[in-house]
Amino acid sequence: MQHDDQQLLSWVPRLRRYARALAGNREDADDLVQDTLERAWTRSALWSGVGDMRAWLFSIMHNVHVDRVRRPRVPTVDLDEQTPEVSVAAQQGDRLAVLDLQAALEQLPVEQKEIILLVALEDMPYADVARTLGIPIGTVMSRLSRGRERLRALMEGRAQPARLKIVK
Repeated sequence: MQHDDQQLLSWVPRLRRYARALAGNREDADDLVQDTLERAWTRSALWSGVGDMRAWLFSIMHNVHVDRVRRPRVPTVDLDEQTPEVSVAAQQGDRLAVLDLQAALEQLPVEQKEIILLVALEDMPYADVARTLGIPIGTVMSRLSRGRERLRALMEGRAQPARLKIVK
């Protein structure tokens, strides 16, 4: 499959959306997208062998994000505190629900958060998520299940997910 720079750029909106959800703020998300595109561009010689550009770009973004999480960070303060965190004009109740969801997502382990975002936000099939993250599909399904349950518990105000009983 032939890829060109226009095709690479066509993925920017989805990369930005995923990066925003993954990074938690606009500035870090923009940096993550820029670093992802830079890394992809420097490997443009590989494009002819890339069958699924989306999965390839999300794999790059995953690796860049993991590198950043592992690297020690200097705490920073947003200079523009008046900038709204949600870019959609939602009703007050909807806005609060979105902020609650964002806060709950931030409490998930990175391994669960990544999978929830790729499946729910990016609508990626489990097999593509497994390839993107370099993990078995069974791991994708178990992390997704645990992540959804943990997210549900957080949204309902429970500290821990409900424990299911095994009935014989």
